[in-house]
Amino acid sequence: MADAALIESIRIRAGHAPLWRHHAARLAASARALGLPDPPLEAPAGLPDGALRLTYDGRRVVRDRRPVGSSEPVRLIIATTLHEPYPHKTTDRAAFDRALEEARTAGADDALMVTSDGSLAEAAIWGVYWWEGGTLAAPAESLGILPSVARRRIVEIAGPIAERRAPPEALRTGSPFVANAVRGIVAVASVDGIRVGFDASAAARTAALATAFWP
Repeated sequence: MADAALIESIRIRAGHAPLWRHHAARLAASARALGLPDPPLEAPAGLPDGALRLTYDGRRVVRDRRPVGSSEPVRLIIATTLHEPYPHKTTDRAAFDRALEEARTAGADDALMVTSDGSLAEAAIWGVYWWEGGTLAAPAESLGILPSVARRRIVEIAGPIAERRAPPEALRTGSPFVANAVRGIVAVASVDGIRVGFDASAAARTAALATAFWP
């Protein structure tokens, strides 16, 4: 991990962190996997609504506030920057930063990254999901994508997710959405400037997930 530190971006709602147990479990597991001492963890309480970022370098946990960001439908591009395995959420995010810069240059909100074999992996900011009929699908975690807190929460709500090694074209007609642990579930508006296909039943299922996302 070199000089990188572990990070967690946590949503605060009504004075507490509703997904805290998932964040704490991931941070502790990553620390053990990387040979770091157990982080001193205490659930946030009494904070105003917003986002809290924890940074742990093996010695101490630093907390700072961050903006939540927009929940408007997301405009995506397919990045030329290839996805690199990201099994632990750390500050070593150079590939994600390059992909996000591609998106901003193109006037988009985020960039989808693919693996060297062309499989859809994850975006710089979001995890990505799509519908195959009534089945919820997402990139396979074995691709080396981040073990996502949002994904853990979605599984709690919706049950198992169908893991796929799929090309980006899977999003064209799959009524896709994105999710992260700060902004929740947000619809995808377009990919590479082309509006994604709309399906009323899939949109209703996504809306139900978004409503249930925050416990």
